[in-house]
Order: sequence, then C-alpha cells, then structure tokens
Amino acid sequence: MLYQMLVAAVTLSLPACAFLGIPLQAQEGRSPYPPDVFAHRVATSHVVLYWNCTRPAADLLRVDGVAQNPWSAQPVQFLELELVSVDREDRVISETKGAVPNILLGTNQISPFRLDLRTAGGEARFDLYYHYRYDETEEMDAFLAGPSMRGPRLLASTQNSLARDVCSETRHRVR
Repeated sequence: MLYQMLVAAVTLSLPACAFLGIPLQAQEGRSPYPPDVFAHRVATSHVVLYWNCTRPAADLLRVDGVAQNPWSAQPVQFLELELVSVDREDRVISETKGAVPNILLGTNQISPFRLDLRTAGGEARFDLYYHYRYDETEEMDAFLAGPSMRGPRLLASTQNSLARDVCSETRHRVR
C-alpha cells in the first residue's frame, strides 16, 4: 500500500516539473527545491513566490515560477498574478494575467505559474501584482473560560501585494 502511494505521489508531481523545466534530478549540485532552481523570491505572511525571468523572443518576457504555502495551516485560495510593464513615468505599457492551477494551496504545497508578456519597448521595469484569499479567523480564535461569545464571522479576506522590478539583477534575489 505504501509503495502504491509513493508511486502515485511521484507520478502526480512529474507534470508540474516538466511544465516548468525543473530538473527531476539534482544537476551540478542543485536540487529541484525552489530556492535552488529560481533566481527571484518574494513572500507575504501566507505565500512565497519564486520565479525566473527569460526572453524567449525579442518582444516577449516570460516569468516562470512557483507559488508555495510553506508554513500556514490555512490554505491560500485563488492565487492570481498580473505582470505589468511600466515606463519611466510609471505608466503601464502592457500587462498580462494568470493564476496558479491549484485553487487551494495547502501547507507546504507548491503550484506552478507562467506569465508571458509582450513587450512594446520603452519599459523601465516589470512589476508583479498578486492577490489571493485567506481565512485568518481560525488562527485568531481564542479559547476563553465561559460561554461562547462569537459574533458574526467574515469569510476569507483578499490579500493584495506588489513586487516592483521583478526581473532586476539586484532586487528580490533568492541568495
């Protein structure tokens, strides 16, 4: 039974590795764990994003990465990303949107993403907006002596974040 579960886990993880081009075995002393494979990183209280920026064509910027919920007991829900090119006057030139395929990111779960942005020229930087829903109410519950005094509870709140200049050689570096 344990052998079958192990085979199923490996089989399910292979498509995500192939999608991102993550090596299935350690090469040159590097493991497929996100900090060893990706050059950039940004984190909030609930989610960590790792990514690489590449230029497959002269007018195309590709951001390949993974999102991870490394420590939170509550799942990160509906993680969406938006990559925006900005000129020197902070005006948006072009943008693209995407989402991770997993609707819920459980504790220590990793999900891939890819954003392809057509560039028009004149870009000063590339900014990454990301937002997700997260239910913090269960983490804030306190057990007190006496009758329950719970009032109405809010559903998951939306968390909005921004990482500026995500393809910079000096900002958001893993190392």
